[in-house]
Amino acid sequence: MEFRLLGPFEARHDGARVLVSGRRQERCLLAILLLDAGRVVATERLADLLWDGDAPDSARRTLHTYIGRLRARLRPYGLHIDTRHGGYALDPDGHTVDAREFVALCGRARATEDAVRRVRHYDEALALWHGPLLADVADDALRDRLRGHLTELRLSALEQRAEARLELGEHARVVAELAPVVPRHPERERLVAAHMTALHRSGRQAEALDLYRLTRKALVSRLGVEPGTALRTLHERMLRGDPRLDRPPGPVYAVRVGGEWLPWSTSGHPALEFCNTYAGWRDPPSPGSEWLRAYSTLAVWAGHLDLAEEPLVSGLLTQAQQRPEEAAAVLEEARTFRTRLYTALTDPEDVPAFQVVAAVAQEAARVSSFVRGEDGLGRWRLSPSAGLRLPLLGVARSAAELLGDPARFMIRVCPGAGCGWVFPDESGRRRWCSLGTCGRPH
Repeated sequence: MEFRLLGPFEARHDGARVLVSGRRQERCLLAILLLDAGRVVATERLADLLWDGDAPDSARRTLHTYIGRLRARLRPYGLHIDTRHGGYALDPDGHTVDAREFVALCGRARATEDAVRRVRHYDEALALWHGPLLADVADDALRDRLRGHLTELRLSALEQRAEARLELGEHARVVAELAPVVPRHPERERLVAAHMTALHRSGRQAEALDLYRLTRKALVSRLGVEPGTALRTLHERMLRGDPRLDRPPGPVYAVRVGGEWLPWSTSGHPALEFCNTYAGWRDPPSPGSEWLRAYSTLAVWAGHLDLAEEPLVSGLLTQAQQRPEEAAAVLEEARTFRTRLYTALTDPEDVPAFQVVAAVAQEAARVSSFVRGEDGLGRWRLSPSAGLRLPLLGVARSAAELLGDPARFMIRVCPGAGCGWVFPDESGRRRWCSLGTCGRPH
């Protein structure tokens, strides 16, 4: 079964909703056991929580009745409530509880140094929330007693996802995500700082400064305290126009093109360049190695390698601002495609990887035309009808050409620790990539 506690209580089996009880207290009892799944919850604690510290003399008998009815409803689905040591315990094996998933995903996010993966884990974790904890069976007081740390962890996840997005240059997404949250939590100064920074980088400096003013006013009036050192310092840097606030720090082995950080050229072929990053991205990836940080980076990179003409790149950047969710989906598709392409280029026997690349290349062929350039030479160009997927399709067409060329068998993978760059080696003698810094700490 699947249980949803992060919002209104809900139980599902094979995707269909299951009414485990029509009584609010019984659903609340089941939710308490699910929050402590695998552990014994004492009868006294259950009574204290369900009756808010004023349990009647009949509470133990009533609890026994509730448990009996829940057992009868849940037994057909393989879910068991056991009586143990003066309390009850629910065995979660084989069943899903969104609160447990949320905690696990946040743990994975904190454990990864790669900002892209960190954002992905936090996205999955925060998407599990559909309202306050047990929105329809618990009041605020009971929520605080049950699992106040889940609400705290949710706010912490919002803070850390925002900071990771800022690291990736996704300030517009941060503005949109934090706008409805920050006014309700002026005490969360990391949230406020992330929102101020995102506004500043979006060219909305006046709004960033106004946010600080409103936050300070709320802290003084509600809590009688001034903003902390970190937030005051950020405010002062904005007032004096510190240029270091304008963008995240540049990654290793990068060049600045069109306002975006792009990787050094390591091979000259677009398909290989697409696979190569600043400092390698084998598992585990090197910190800061991900260069495909935002859709704008992908679009500018495609223009830089002549996969898309400059007017098209400008149009793509505008479209990405207008349709950020679609742009984010294309970016994620591009990252997945890159992994498959890397495999197809380095392992000729991996047929599934080749098929994935081939499928996208076939899409590219359907929206391509052969045109004559100003130099008199013909070349393939993608139609603007490809939309935001145009950079991805451009890479796929380039990859298809390489995969159909015997030169693909001369592609080498640098064995340097933490490198993994792919490069052409026509001599067949060179094992290492051409970077003098390869394999060195940075």
